[in-house]
Amino acid sequence: MAALWESSIHAKTDDVRTLDLRQLPPGHLAGLLDEEIRAWRTVLRWDFRPSAGLVQHFQDMHALSGCALLAQGRTAGYCYYVVEEHKGLIGDLFVSQAWATGANQMLLLGAALEQLRKESPVRRVESQLMLLDSPKLSSLPLRRYVHAFPRLFLELDYESAPALPPSDAAQRFTIVPWQETMHEQAAVMLAEAYEDHVDSEINDQYRSPAGASRFLSNIIQYPGCGSFFRPGSLLALSTTTHEVVGMSLASLVASDCGHITQLCTAPSARGEGLGYELMRRSLEALERAGCRATSLTVTAANRGAVRLYERCGFARRKEFSAHVWEGSTFPGARSS
Repeated sequence: MAALWESSIHAKTDDVRTLDLRQLPPGHLAGLLDEEIRAWRTVLRWDFRPSAGLVQHFQDMHALSGCALLAQGRTAGYCYYVVEEHKGLIGDLFVSQAWATGANQMLLLGAALEQLRKESPVRRVESQLMLLDSPKLSSLPLRRYVHAFPRLFLELDYESAPALPPSDAAQRFTIVPWQETMHEQAAVMLAEAYEDHVDSEINDQYRSPAGASRFLSNIIQYPGCGSFFRPGSLLALSTTTHEVVGMSLASLVASDCGHITQLCTAPSARGEGLGYELMRRSLEALERAGCRATSLTVTAANRGAVRLYERCGFARRKEFSAHVWEGSTFPGARSS
């Protein structure tokens, strides 16, 4: 295994190498981030400027963990990560178009994973890199430990979207705007909704109410999935128990583009048309706010959800992969 790993991270030429991001002088990512902002807008219609600002801020402070790709002495790419307890998260990976080969992308990813596992006792690493085309499994670093999950980036264009009539679910459930006082109830429902679901293999925060609570906080407070859009974020309550049994959360990823960050229903509320009704109302709210399009991501294996989204007018715009590195003998794990 050691030889395999070494061949993955040191397959570089005299013109291309990697460097710890914390060794870069302040401002050295500025030009690269400008290019990435343009790429996010072109490929996904997202305004990446808020996220780019945070990346630049932490890089200026020498506090951004990860690796830079240097090509002919210039900064041609970067990959950063964060660590949460036992888990590492690959936050982003971007390589300038002039150097964006699969080999360079995997060199950069491999170097970041190597640095992460040396610095932190992680047992698991997760990544979802939407700009990156799905690489071949054989090209991924530490491929013995990696699991790949095909994902779809779907988009609805309001000009061509079908009319979505209200469903009977509105008569069987009470649908209210997002309320902070119901945050913990929503987290419990979220963990229940994703029990034994493929998405809980991709994101382990879905596996417990505490993790689901952190997931919701991240969506609401941070710009990774856009700016939280309260008018389009809804909770569904049982008319008998008044407990949260469904949720649709929305964000603005650009002034004219929305994103559905979460749509789920409790097992007890499935088959009632509730997911459709929540989606319909979120889409209407985003359109009223001036959005010309709305996007979402979904795991390809979640065929029921894909069918619902396509029924609502979403079309496939891009394919990418979520990756999870994990195993009892994962090189970053330490014996307890």
